[in-house]
This record gives sequence, structure tokens and C-alpha cells, in this order.
Amino acid sequence: MKQNKYDDANFFSAYEQMPRSIDGLEAAGEWHVLKALLPELPNKNVLDLGCGFGWHCRYAREQQARSVTGIDISEKMLQKARKKTDDPFISYIKMPIEEIHFSDAQFDVVISSLAFHYIKSFDAICKKVYECLAPGGTFVFSVEHPIFTAREEQDWFLDEQGIRIHWPVDNYQSEGVRKTTFLTENVVKYHRTISTYINDLIGAGFSIRVIKEPVPSDDMLKSVPDMKDEIRRPMFLIISAEKEITSLLK
Repeated sequence: MKQNKYDDANFFSAYEQMPRSIDGLEAAGEWHVLKALLPELPNKNVLDLGCGFGWHCRYAREQQARSVTGIDISEKMLQKARKKTDDPFISYIKMPIEEIHFSDAQFDVVISSLAFHYIKSFDAICKKVYECLAPGGTFVFSVEHPIFTAREEQDWFLDEQGIRIHWPVDNYQSEGVRKTTFLTENVVKYHRTISTYINDLIGAGFSIRVIKEPVPSDDMLKSVPDMKDEIRRPMFLIISAEKEITSLLK
């Protein structure tokens, strides 16, 4: 069975209290970078993999996307998304990302926010996205940065007073399962290197357009003092890739 922590009552209750769960995209420290990498959305058909509460789906429609499809494995997530959404051109489907199957060239834009580090095979996802993306289409996604996911502890090294000394990195080249803690215990993530993310995209046929290791915006650094530590190590990796129009000729 595919991992679905979000339908665990304790996990979901903790997730609901996160700032990004309450206040949406503007409370997400990486959103200003992801937003800037999105292509023009008017009249585009958009797919959101791991849509959660549907924040990105609703944003796409606000930007006049023609249609938006949100995929998530969690029924609790989709219940929230449907409750927050009043738009016939947004549809939500309960499905593991690993099992998506859409028509060739069905979408113009595929986005995903912080979902792929929960999935065993990124290579398989790249191939599925490539098939359902129209030539000239854009694939933009964020994941937890490999420097963040390398160790199972995924936390700062503290001194005796609890002061953050540094962010340790170990076993970076050893890809695979990380049994870690996020909101609750027993969360499974999959660590992979930056080069694996890039090479899996290239291997599927994509052209890499932009790679970002975002830091919080100046406004967020001023309003949330703890955010200053997010400059000390990358927490997120965001990649924009494109299915070239010339793929029609291949």
C-alpha cells in the first residue's frame, strides 16, 4: 500500500495547525519562488500532483486556467480541498500519484508541491508526467532538499543550551528510505541526490529550465524571526522542466 500518513487522525490534526495549512500559499516560505517559475496559466489545462488542500489548484483558476485536476491519496486532504473550493472547473481525484494514468498530452502544466520525497520512484513519475504533458508544456515541482533528507534525524545539531550549531549532512550518496519524524513519528521519506532528480528528468525526455534552492522572502524574514535559520541550509529544491515542442518529431 502507498504511504498515506495524512489520513492518520493525529498526523492530520497536527498538519492542520501548520501556518501553510491555515493561511495558504502566502504562509509557505518557498511559494514566492515556485510562483515565479509557473508559466502563464490562462486557458491552460493544469494537473496538480499531491494537491492537499487545493491551494495551488485554486490559484491556477484565479490565473484563468481552463481546467485544473488535483490528485491526492488522502481523503481527509480532499475533503478539505472540496470544502474550500466552489469551482466547476476544478476536479479532485483520490489516487496515489504513483498510479496516475491520463491521456497523452492531456495537460499543459503539471505542478507538485512537496510530495515526491514520499514516493519511491521519481523516475517512474517523470515518465508518466512526460506522457500526459503536451509538447511545450511545463513541469514545475518542489521537494525537500536532499541536504535536508540525507539523514533520518533531519534536524539541527544543538549545543548544551539548545542553540542551533549547524545542520549535519551524512549518507548523502546513499539513496533510499529515511524513517523520520515530521509532525508525528514513523514517517517514511525517500532520499535521492540532486543529480538523480536532474538525470531522471533528462532521462524521461525533459529539458531543465531552472533550478532553485529558495530562501524565505524578505517580508517573511522580517515577520517570522525563526525563518533566519532557513538561510543557513537549503530546505527545498524547486525545478522547472519543459517538454520541448520538438518532441513531436521524435
